[in-house]
Amino acid sequence: MAADSRSSIDPRSGFSPSTSIFHSKRKPIPLPTSTQLDVTTFISSRRHSGTIALIDASSGRRLSFSDLWRSVASLSSALSSSHSIRKGDVVLLLSPNSIYFPIVSLAVFSLGAVLTTTNPLNTPQEIAKQIADSRPVIAFTIRPLLSKLAATSFPIILLEEDRISEDDSRIVSTIRDLISSDPIQFRRPEPVMQDDPATLLYSSGTTGASKGVVSTHRNLIAMVQIILNRFKLEGDGAPETFICTVPMFHVYGLAAFATGLLGSGSTVVILSKFEMGEMMRVIRVYGATYLPIVPPILVAMLSAEKPLPLGSLRRVLSGGAPLSREVIEGFKEKYPTVEILQGYGLTESTGIGASTDSAEESRRYGTAGLLSPNTEARIVDPDTGKSLPVNRTGELWLRGPFVMRGYFKNPDATQSTLDAEGWLRTGDLCYFDEDGYLFVVDRLKELIKYKGYQVPPAELEALLLTHPEITDAAVIPFPDKEVGQYPMAYVVRKAGSGLSETAVMEFVGKQVAPYKKVRRVAFVKEIPKNPSGKILRKDLIKLATSKL
Repeated sequence: MAADSRSSIDPRSGFSPSTSIFHSKRKPIPLPTSTQLDVTTFISSRRHSGTIALIDASSGRRLSFSDLWRSVASLSSALSSSHSIRKGDVVLLLSPNSIYFPIVSLAVFSLGAVLTTTNPLNTPQEIAKQIADSRPVIAFTIRPLLSKLAATSFPIILLEEDRISEDDSRIVSTIRDLISSDPIQFRRPEPVMQDDPATLLYSSGTTGASKGVVSTHRNLIAMVQIILNRFKLEGDGAPETFICTVPMFHVYGLAAFATGLLGSGSTVVILSKFEMGEMMRVIRVYGATYLPIVPPILVAMLSAEKPLPLGSLRRVLSGGAPLSREVIEGFKEKYPTVEILQGYGLTESTGIGASTDSAEESRRYGTAGLLSPNTEARIVDPDTGKSLPVNRTGELWLRGPFVMRGYFKNPDATQSTLDAEGWLRTGDLCYFDEDGYLFVVDRLKELIKYKGYQVPPAELEALLLTHPEITDAAVIPFPDKEVGQYPMAYVVRKAGSGLSETAVMEFVGKQVAPYKKVRRVAFVKEIPKNPSGKILRKDLIKLATSKL
C-alpha cells in the first residue's frame, strides 16, 4: 500500500477517508511466502511443547502428537497407493465429531485432494444433492450413517475399528486398517500449491440455495495463523486444553479444532455430541482451559441455579450471534474468573473475520469485535454502492488472505459475491464505531440461524409450494431465547382447504433435517411482495414479532 494512503488511516477507527477502507487495528501476522505448501505440512512443521493432541471424551482414548502424525502419514500413504486418491479428487467425510475427523482431514489435505463435509443430521436427499454437485470419489463415514449414502456407488471407508459380516460391498476398508499400515515413502505425483483447493464446504452463501465454497490451502493457512494468534498460542507458551463442542464439519470446527489448534501443541478434547452434564464432566476431568460454545449454551450456563463447577476454565468462546449486555454482565458475575470472547465469520471467509480477543474488548456490548489481522473492510450502501464512513450502516465487504476462491461450478454466484479486487460481499448489514468495533445489525441475506445452523428460507418456501393445498408461502426467522431463531412459515391455502398448522409442520418435518423444521405457522390471505415479486420478509417479521 502507498505510504500516503496508509498515513491517512485514523488510528482510532482504522478508517481511511481517502480510500473509504477500514483497516485492521491488530498487528499484521506473517504468512508463508512459499507457493508450494499444503496446510498439513504447514501445521505439522510448527514447533511446540505439546504431548497429547486429541482425547476422545466418551472413551478417554488419547492420541499423542507422534501418534497423530504417524496416523496421518499412514492414511495418506494408503489412500494414494491402495485407493489411487490424487490431487484434485474430492473426498466426502460424513461423520459426527470424532478422533478420526482430524486424521482424515489432514491426510486428504496432504495429498492435495479436496475435502467435502456434510452435516450428519441432513436427510439422504440433502446429502445426495451435495454428492451430485461435488462428485466425491470415496467417502469416510460411520456405520449408523451408511443408510444416508444408500444411493451411492463409490467406495466407502468405515470410521470404525472392525468390519462385520453384514457390511455392504461398497465398504473397502476401515480407518483402523489404514492407519495401522506402515506408511510407504511415496512421492506425490504433483506438488501441492498454496493456491490449490483444499475444502469444498456447502453454505447458503448470500443467496438462498446451498452452494459449494472452495477454500484453498492459502486460505486455511491464513486462518490457522489468525486462530493461533488470537489465542496467543504462538511461541513457547504452555499448551492449552480446548473442549471441541462445535461441529468439525462446519468451517470453524474444521479450521480450528480439526486442524489449526494442533499446530500449537494444544490438546483438543472431542465431544461427539453436546450434552450439558457430559460437557461439565469433561471440563472437570481434563482440566479444560478453553470452551467454544454457541450463545444458547452460554445462556443455559447463566440460567443454572448455582454456578457450575468450571475447574481450570479461563475462556469461553462464543460465536453465531452477538451477546447482550445482560448476558455478558450476568456471566461475569456468576463466573468471575472466566473471560468471554466473541467472533464473527462466514464459510466464505474460512472462519473468523472479526473477533473480541479479551474481556475488555467483549465489554463493548453487542459488538462482533475488531477486524482480524491482515483484514480490510468496507461498509457499502446497498442501494447506491457508495462506501460509508464510521457509524453508518451498510453491507459489510471483507478482504483478506482467508477469503474463498469462489463457489464451485457457479460463476454467476461467485461474481455476485466476490468482485475483481477480492472483496467478499458478506450479505450482512453492519457498521463500525469510532473505535473500529464491528456491529452486525441485520442479515441482508435472510438466512435463519437455528443453534448456529444455517437455514435458507428459500429452500423451505420451495418445499412448501410442492404441497397440493398451498398456493403461496414465505418463511421468516422467529426469535427464540433458547435456539436463537427458528423457521416460521406464512402460508396461503388453496380456496376451501382446511389444512392445519400441524399438517404443514409435519409435511416439512418429514423432508428436512431437524434443524430446518418449521416450528410455527400462520395462515394469511396473501404474501406481501415488492413490485419485482420479492417477498417483503421484513413486513412479515414485524407482523410476527409485534404479537410477542
